[in-house]
Amino acid sequence: MRRETRALEIRGRRFALGPRTWLMGVINVTPDSFSDGGTYFDTAKAVDRGLELVSQGADIIDVGGESTRPGSRPVPEAEEIGRVVPVIGALRRKTQALLSVDTTKAAVARAALDAGADIVNDTSAFRFDPAMPGVVARSGAGVVLMHMQGTPLTMQQSPRYDDLIGEICDFLAERIRVAEAAGVPGERIIVDPGIGFGKSFDHNLEILRRQELFHGLGRPLLLGFSRKAFLGKILGLPPDERLEGTIAAAVLSVERGAHILRVHDVGPVARAVRSAEAILGAGEDNIGAAAADADGKAGHVR
Repeated sequence: MRRETRALEIRGRRFALGPRTWLMGVINVTPDSFSDGGTYFDTAKAVDRGLELVSQGADIIDVGGESTRPGSRPVPEAEEIGRVVPVIGALRRKTQALLSVDTTKAAVARAALDAGADIVNDTSAFRFDPAMPGVVARSGAGVVLMHMQGTPLTMQQSPRYDDLIGEICDFLAERIRVAEAAGVPGERIIVDPGIGFGKSFDHNLEILRRQELFHGLGRPLLLGFSRKAFLGKILGLPPDERLEGTIAAAVLSVERGAHILRVHDVGPVARAVRSAEAILGAGEDNIGAAAADADGKAGHVR
């Protein structure tokens, strides 16, 4: 296993990413998500799902109130706040797991951080809202900077690249510089090449095949491939039947050194990931952590 250890600082806490793969569990508090179609649009159901994901081994719970599926349109700021803040607030009272808010809006991020979020997962990498870098910098929160060509409304309209990996790396390096200039230290930044965001079927496969090249950015690497359309094309199946494809991508990503995997089906993916780590020689400490997870003693970051 070639995972390089990266330091990550989140609101005064320091973590070493590398000894084992972290899992980010997904909660879509939306009526129109591509993957779960509004299953967790109700606040109580979303909170219960978050706690379930923690019990299954999620290190981070990522709560989003605006769909970023291809062709989706923005949600009004107040409505997005109304969706995510009650969920984050309730989860903060019930779990010590790291909480992330999936948003491109500074006001939503600020409200979520005030409610107890630890990370801002910004799919625009600070491009859509000029106030976002300042909000993140002042909060001490971690941030995920993701590559996207276009916007969710336009991103799948014939995406083109001359040098896919090079262009994504250049983009992410530039966004890291923007974040650092705004006062966000490098150790608080996670990078995501944006599988499915302005990428064709072949682009997505190339990112997975060559993902180790993103380690040159020097920051923890997050990948989000769970249930996505390219897996549906391979399998000929709808989103809720793409678990095997998700697991295959997860095991490959473990072997190639990804630090964080953003997934919907935490339980089965966690079992596959821990098995892959043991086979690849993650070490006794990692195997012991997995055993503790099974006993319900180490299911989340403390």
